[in-house]
Amino acid sequence: MHVLPNNNGTAIIHEFILLGFLCSQEVEILLFVLFSIIYILTLLGNSAIICAVWWNQQLHTPMYTLLSNFSFLEICYINSNVPNMLFNFLSKTKTISYNGCVLRFYIFLSLCATELFFLALMALDRYVAICQPLHYSTIMTRKVCRTLVSACWVGGFLWLVTPAILISQVPFCGSNVIDHYLCDLKAMLAISCVPVPKTMLTCSIFSAVITFITLFYILVSYILVLRAVVQVPKGSNRKKAFSTCASHLMVVSLFYGSVMVMYVSPGAASQPGMQKFLTMFYSIATPLLNPLIYSLRNKEMKIVLRKVMCKVRNNS
Repeated sequence: MHVLPNNNGTAIIHEFILLGFLCSQEVEILLFVLFSIIYILTLLGNSAIICAVWWNQQLHTPMYTLLSNFSFLEICYINSNVPNMLFNFLSKTKTISYNGCVLRFYIFLSLCATELFFLALMALDRYVAICQPLHYSTIMTRKVCRTLVSACWVGGFLWLVTPAILISQVPFCGSNVIDHYLCDLKAMLAISCVPVPKTMLTCSIFSAVITFITLFYILVSYILVLRAVVQVPKGSNRKKAFSTCASHLMVVSLFYGSVMVMYVSPGAASQPGMQKFLTMFYSIATPLLNPLIYSLRNKEMKIVLRKVMCKVRNNS
């Protein structure tokens, strides 16, 4: 344990130990293999969507532009926590510096906030496309799309500045063992020197505000979308609209469900095991499932992905 005494003689922690999953070395090796496969599949799936949109001119539309940016976000998201987790499976020390832990906390939750903004933006795109089809090309121009995408990234990282500053001011002077596989908010505050209810409350408020505002916007958007879809005569366009909306709503349900239980519900996920499971679900499982959901339920994406795979095979 790397600690230094402060002016009061109290030891100040400069390094944390990420406890991980508390299992034997043999089980850790199996988990390393399992999560390595998930990690590789996630990178391949999301990269395939990016390449498909990039190479095919027919997919250079706002909806697929947002989808490719969303896939890039998922790649950043899983890279913010999984490589370090894989390294710790094989490491005996499992240590991380204090500054590194705070930085990873900020990046991880900022990407989580960015994903919330992106899901709301994708709901806006579907609302305009289905409820305002005649004005879609004039409303969702490339310039507007780029501006909204940039706003999601900037907004996500600005939103978590205050919680990150508060966490950096929390005193850690006792145990340096974090009962988690990443620098999670609740796990870090659990080992602080003194109770910090104001910090916990402020961070919960920030999480709740962005979660409920974006979720409320998504629900209202899709209520209007579904009402418009129901009024469309039965046919391929109606089925396609339902399929696109269903894909998005599946992703929204998976992500918001776990995030709300983890960070918003008071007293929920209080057990370290439940914290790890929920964090693993929305930070590892959803980036893997999202490309599958969007590609398997989208006819155009499946056709383009087949073409991409044929090109890769021919080039190899």
